[in-house]
Amino acid sequence: MNRMNRYNDIPGVIRWWLFAGLVLIFMQILIGGITRLTGSGLSITKWEIVTGTLPPMSEDSWQEEFDLYKATPQYEKINQGLSMSEFKFIYFWEYFHRLWARLMGFAFIIPIAYFLIRGMINKPLLKRLITVFVLAGLVATFGWIMVASGLVDRPWVNAYKLSMHLGLALLTFSYLLWTFLLVSDVKINVGYENVRGLTRLLLVLVIIQIFTGALVAGMRAAMVYPSWPDMNGEWVPSVLLDRSLWTVDTFLMYDKSSFMPALTQFVHRLTAYLIFFIGLYYFLRLWRLGKTLSGIQSMSLIFIICLFTQVVLGILTVINAVGQIPVFYGVAHQSIGIILLSLMIYFTFKSWQVKQIQ
Repeated sequence: MNRMNRYNDIPGVIRWWLFAGLVLIFMQILIGGITRLTGSGLSITKWEIVTGTLPPMSEDSWQEEFDLYKATPQYEKINQGLSMSEFKFIYFWEYFHRLWARLMGFAFIIPIAYFLIRGMINKPLLKRLITVFVLAGLVATFGWIMVASGLVDRPWVNAYKLSMHLGLALLTFSYLLWTFLLVSDVKINVGYENVRGLTRLLLVLVIIQIFTGALVAGMRAAMVYPSWPDMNGEWVPSVLLDRSLWTVDTFLMYDKSSFMPALTQFVHRLTAYLIFFIGLYYFLRLWRLGKTLSGIQSMSLIFIICLFTQVVLGILTVINAVGQIPVFYGVAHQSIGIILLSLMIYFTFKSWQVKQIQ
């Protein structure tokens, strides 16, 4: 119980500030998804933290940015002949993504300075907030490493680095969410300990699923197999049965054959089925607990609605990925995935609460 007591006297304004931070990070991930799916991530070829705050302000400045983009592999191999207006469109999303990151920095740094001056943050919370800042710095640094990977040889960012960038962003979000729950007056429901093991299992599966989803997106695997429930007429892609392709080079040079897109999408689909059926059982367990404990049934309903919605959005994303990834379905699919992750963190926190008082 002592570990929870350390956060009992946190002022309400700090709770709202932390919640606002969660919303800002969620929006940043959503904007990042749009940036990725519109192919906008490589439109800005420089990482200028201060001077990059303002967009090009003249036609000469726009032409300079466009010329820099024309020297990238993406323009030469994919977007040859892109007009200035089309370039401005993809530039907007990458610029907006970076601008939002800068705004988040101000939204965190200015309030925390004020709270520290007023003595409103105790030592345990300060340690957690420092960790959030370190994680945010890693996300930003890896974001540039990711972008730089697409400015040399490949016309897209490296899928593995993209997955790491998203993974670090979600780690930051998850850590901040746990911090928010710690300082919030979350009611203790004895009973969640009965599904503790199942909760942890689902949490791990959701994390794996989000990571494989990032690989699917980075490798544009949905465009290679835009069908469901089969994969271009096969239940197991024949390319996966070719033993000669199971090499390190194939994994690293994933864009040289359909092997890695097939593998990532196949694993993503299998994990989705596993999460769906275990999630149904988990919902039933929560629903039964809710008959004797207040508040559980409403959360279980939110969980099952998100689970079904996520499955439908995943299918719609795949079957509409003919020629290009459908931005709306892709971003919605990613957004519901983050909500599912948040729910599993919440359920994990609830079972952890019970353990603290036992």
